[in-house]
Amino acid sequence: MAKRFQTLNIGAATIALAEYELGARNQLQLVNYGTAQLGASLDSGDPSTILTPALMEIMREKGIKPGKLAMSVSGQMVFPKFAAVPMAGGEEKFEQMIRYEIEQNIPFPIDEMVCDRQVLGDTENGDKAVMIVAAKVDQVEALTDAVVSAGFTPELVGASPISLTNALRASSADDPDSCVVLLDVGSKTTSLVIVEGDKLYNRSIPVAGNAITKDIAQAFGCTMDEAEALKLEKAYVSLGGVTEDEDEVTDRISKICRTVMTRLNAEISRSINFYRSQQNGSAPVKLYLAGGTSLLPQLDQFFAESLQIDVEYFNPLTVISVSSNVDGEALEYDALMLGATAGLAFQLAGVARYAINLLPPSIVNARAEKAKIPFVVGGAVALVAAMVLMLFGVNHQIEVIKAQLDAVSQRANTFRSFDKRVKQAEEALAAITAEAEGLQNLISARSQMVRRMNAIRSSLVPGMWVEQYEPGRITVRSWSDKVKGTAGKTIGEQVVDMLKSKNTVIDPQSVKISNMSTVGAGAQVNQFTVEFKCK
Repeated sequence: MAKRFQTLNIGAATIALAEYELGARNQLQLVNYGTAQLGASLDSGDPSTILTPALMEIMREKGIKPGKLAMSVSGQMVFPKFAAVPMAGGEEKFEQMIRYEIEQNIPFPIDEMVCDRQVLGDTENGDKAVMIVAAKVDQVEALTDAVVSAGFTPELVGASPISLTNALRASSADDPDSCVVLLDVGSKTTSLVIVEGDKLYNRSIPVAGNAITKDIAQAFGCTMDEAEALKLEKAYVSLGGVTEDEDEVTDRISKICRTVMTRLNAEISRSINFYRSQQNGSAPVKLYLAGGTSLLPQLDQFFAESLQIDVEYFNPLTVISVSSNVDGEALEYDALMLGATAGLAFQLAGVARYAINLLPPSIVNARAEKAKIPFVVGGAVALVAAMVLMLFGVNHQIEVIKAQLDAVSQRANTFRSFDKRVKQAEEALAAITAEAEGLQNLISARSQMVRRMNAIRSSLVPGMWVEQYEPGRITVRSWSDKVKGTAGKTIGEQVVDMLKSKNTVIDPQSVKISNMSTVGAGAQVNQFTVEFKCK
């Protein structure tokens, strides 16, 4: 059975949701997709009120049912860093040096960030070339929460520029060692990616479609909505000259587009020069255009002339087949919007060059907790099964006695002398029935163990886990650099306080720490044992 991948690219103004199937020989096929405009900027309010409705609209129109999802966030949300890290000192030292690079180059405290890294290869000096990608946890969680509100289960969070690069690597016929530029021109920002062999350079440029809309609004004294409508109706990029269009409004708008794109062109040239000087890169041989704003007429000609380079629109579907159910005519326009979704599909299929995942800790921890549940539930199910078998045995005994009672009752009509024996049989039946009711009460309490385990699990903060469980006794461990005590209290005392608060399940007077120690070189892991009595 073919695997199905659901992928979502979240832009500043537009989202694209696509479904791919992985068939024989790892061949991907686009089976369904949809795009939608966001009602407002995601940074203007709660993403659940902006992103979720747009997702629901696509699902309703395209008949897409929610499932496990890979999503990518815009380039302006992520902080890419490329570093040369020596391997001297072993793997542990290597990871420490990567952490140092993150702390030195990311403009936020590391505990507020979700990070991932990938080794790209060796540098000329023998060090490891490492790509580090980070994003603010609260921003990523706001988007994953909005996706969850629509019914999806986030499995992967990528960055749009990297997802686009994966799609480019998979679908381009260029020599993988040649230097090419991918330009994703969106509404708020333009993501620039330079790819050459194992080298990768990424930058987010704050010049894009909204800059054109803003300049049109200022030039014509109209609202942003009116300016956007004018842009969609009349805009194209002027190639120079005093007058290019007989319509004065159209001509003026074309020159506004050229002015903004000239600013973008300057930033592109600056980025290429930086890449060549700082990473010993080559001169690019081709520029690929993607994103909604790249559809401005004559934009490809403008960049070809200004950068003196071959320019081509990026079609991520050259190596992806398309289902007959997909509207081919609409896809000719929308293909430029699906590059990041295709890159995510390649990553899920295991054939992508870059595998970055910024899934927030809250979801990772929830997965870990969920993975523990089957062991607890399995024990509870075994206990319930045993009790059910006992109940079946009791019920069988009841049925046997009932049959005996019927026989005795029939004979009692003839043999009155057996009346006393009949009464004794009835009393025996009542006793067995009472015993059966007691067993039924035990069955009704079968979830007691689950409630106890939930009480224990909810008393632990993220980064802690139960190492061993015995009746009335648990051994807890936690990473020393992940879990800290609150002011005046150790992490063990915090757990004791939380267990005491579960007074419907656990006797608060009985909770105490019996011992506390550290484990591992450098005391990396805290360990302590808590004793208690359950109600």
